Amino acid sequence: MRRPCKVAAALLCLAVLLLLYLLAGSAAPPPAPSSSSSSLLSTARRPQRLGRSPPRRSPAGGGSASARKPGEQKHPKEPSSLQCMHLAVVACGDRLEETLIMLKSAVLFSNRRLCFHIFAEDSLKPEFEKKLKEWPSSYTKKFESNFYPITFSVGNAQEWKKLFKPCAAQRLFLPVILKDVDSLLYVDTDVLFLRPIDDIWQLLREFNSTQLAAMAPEHEIPKIGWYSRFARHPFYGTTGLNSGVMLMNLTRIRSTQFKNSLIPGGLTWEEMLYPLYQKYKNYITWGDQDLLNIIFYFNPECLYVFPCQWNYRPDHCMYGSNCRGAEQEGVSILHGNRGVYHDDKQPTFKALYEVIRDFPFEDNLFQSLYYPLQSKFLDTVHTLCGRIPQVFLKQIEKTMKKVYENRVIVYLGANHRY
Repeated sequence: MRRPCKVAAALLCLAVLLLLYLLAGSAAPPPAPSSSSSSLLSTARRPQRLGRSPPRRSPAGGGSASARKPGEQKHPKEPSSLQCMHLAVVACGDRLEETLIMLKSAVLFSNRRLCFHIFAEDSLKPEFEKKLKEWPSSYTKKFESNFYPITFSVGNAQEWKKLFKPCAAQRLFLPVILKDVDSLLYVDTDVLFLRPIDDIWQLLREFNSTQLAAMAPEHEIPKIGWYSRFARHPFYGTTGLNSGVMLMNLTRIRSTQFKNSLIPGGLTWEEMLYPLYQKYKNYITWGDQDLLNIIFYFNPECLYVFPCQWNYRPDHCMYGSNCRGAEQEGVSILHGNRGVYHDDKQPTFKALYEVIRDFPFEDNLFQSLYYPLQSKFLDTVHTLCGRIPQVFLKQIEKTMKKVYENRVIVYLGANHRY
């Protein structure tokens, strides 16, 4: 009798537990399964068809599915305008060749794709297009070209066009015209890149939350700088700024209210330009560069100052070497202002320009560019800038080694596949 009683008692307990479980289950929904168990359940319940991925559930609110395999990283595709580095230049008059040599130096050494924004007089556009199409396809695939007429959105166009040099003031209107471009590197036509644009483009990441543009000082030594001795208007810092190489976050420029000497409140970039010019036009010498100095005098928190090797000019060596960054790392961007590529006042600058101009695209960089450059430099050692050839050669030698190594790796990799 005892054993049947025990069995009956056990069955009764099981029945009570089962009843309690069913009651609890009907009162509240079961907890959501983990992602791994959910995946397993889905696989078990829904047989997959060959060639089709299982359907994804949209999250509440109708958004697109974001489920990924464990450990899988999401890589959103950037718009094409964000994938390339934007380079702008303004060319008028006889600046066609200079501009093409500058663009050539950019394409020779850069790694990422480039988007050229070329502002030129109507008469120059066909010649630009013709010359760029003559470049080898191995280089033309590295860039795209966009051409724009010379336009000024505010003020008197003829007045702007004659400011300092023909069309130079166009750079002031880049944030207004290139509304779909987030960031941009502007350079004068007389600039040569001696290392990849990728490297100066990285400086955008160093901007803090208030900085929206980057330039180099006009001089390193205040007592011999032009602004510190002669300027009759406000200027940035102790030596002023040189605007021949200017890195810009256009999105920030367009959205910022700038402090100024015109009204107590702030003004947008476009609102500020013409009134500022009208106020200071009788006191400025270097045109648009002076206006930029005035703007950043009142808004110093908006400027990132990069070192002199990113905008190396004759002033950095004709009075003795005074750019420490170039002495340590070599010249990164050469700025041959004052027409030094076309006269004999600074033969070191002219040598660099001529060697890059004459370099055949498909030739070996060392044989057809670096060695001729060394040979030309031997004829410049009697000049102040020619006494420090290592400053000019250090960075370009390093850059060419990287280009050569990359080509060898690509070549060997292709052969290895075969």
